[in-house]
Amino acid sequence: MDITVIVPLYNEAESLPELESWIRRVMDEHRFSYEILFINDGSTDDSWSVINRLAEHNPAVKGVCFRRNYGKSPALNTGFARAQGDVVITMDADLQDSPDEIPELYKMIMKDGFDLVSGWKQKRYDPLSKTIPTKLFNATARRVSGIHNLHDFNCGLKAYRNKVVKHIEVYGDMHRYIPYLAKNAGFTRIGEKVVHHQARKYGKSKFGLDRFVNGYLDLMTLWFTNKFGGKPMHFFGLLGSLMFMIGLLSVMFLGGVKLYHICAGEAYRLITDSPYFYIALTAMILGTQLFLTGFIGELIARNSTRRNDYEIEEEIK
Repeated sequence: MDITVIVPLYNEAESLPELESWIRRVMDEHRFSYEILFINDGSTDDSWSVINRLAEHNPAVKGVCFRRNYGKSPALNTGFARAQGDVVITMDADLQDSPDEIPELYKMIMKDGFDLVSGWKQKRYDPLSKTIPTKLFNATARRVSGIHNLHDFNCGLKAYRNKVVKHIEVYGDMHRYIPYLAKNAGFTRIGEKVVHHQARKYGKSKFGLDRFVNGYLDLMTLWFTNKFGGKPMHFFGLLGSLMFMIGLLSVMFLGGVKLYHICAGEAYRLITDSPYFYIALTAMILGTQLFLTGFIGELIARNSTRRNDYEIEEEIK
C-alpha cells in the first residue's frame, strides 16, 4: 500500500464527508493505493456515525472510536500502530489542511529520501493571539531540539516513512514534538514543506492558550529524558555535589573566620547568629537530597528492562 492517511478528530462531523471526498479525489487522480484511518477521539456529536457511512461507500475508509476523549497524541499513536502504507500522512479533520499537498509529500519521502516532512503554514488564517505565541513556541523548540530547519513543529500536516511511526511512541501531548521524537530515535533526515493553510470552515478550534504553557513543560520533559533519562546521576548527582560543596565550603569559611578571631583574642559573634550559616546549611541539605535523587534514579534506570534496547538499522552476520 502506498499511503495511509491518519485523521484524528473530535466533534468534526460536518467536515468529514468533504474531507473524505477530497482525499479520495487526490488519491484517484494520482493512482495511489491508500487507506484513511479516522481516529474518533470520544466525539459527542455524530462523527462516528458519519465515519460508518463513509466506510460503507469507500472500502479504504477505516476507523477507531475511543470511549472517551483522550487527546491528539493517543489518537495519533493508535493510528501509527495500525498504519500499513509505505508513507504515513497525518492531517487535521477541520479542512484547514489541504489533501492536495499529499502527492508532493509522498515524493519527498519516497524519492527525496526524507524520513519525515513537516508542513509549514507560512501564511496562517489565525488571530494574533494564536500566531504570536506559536512563533515564540517554535523558536524555543528549534533551539532545544536542534532541528533548526523547521518553522512549525505543531503543524498537523506531516508525512513519515512507515518505519518512523513504528519506532516512536507518542504519548501525553507529545504530538507537538514528533520531529524531536523521530530525531531521538535516529531518524535525522527531517525536511519541511510550505503548505496551504485554509480558514476553518466548520465548528471552532478545540485548543486554548493553555497548550502553550503545557507545551513548554513537555519540551523540557522531552529534553531532560532524552539527555539524562538513562543517566540521571549525571544531572542530579553533579548538581547535588556542587550545592553540597558550596554549602560545606561556606560553613568552613565561617568557622575559619570564627577561629581566627578566637586566636587573635577578639570577641566574635556565634556562627549560628550569621544568616549565611543557615543558607550554607540549606545548600548542603538540598545538595544531599539532589544527590540521593540521582542515586535512586540510577537504580531505577539500571533495573529497566529497556536499558539495553538499542535501535539497530542493519547487521551483517
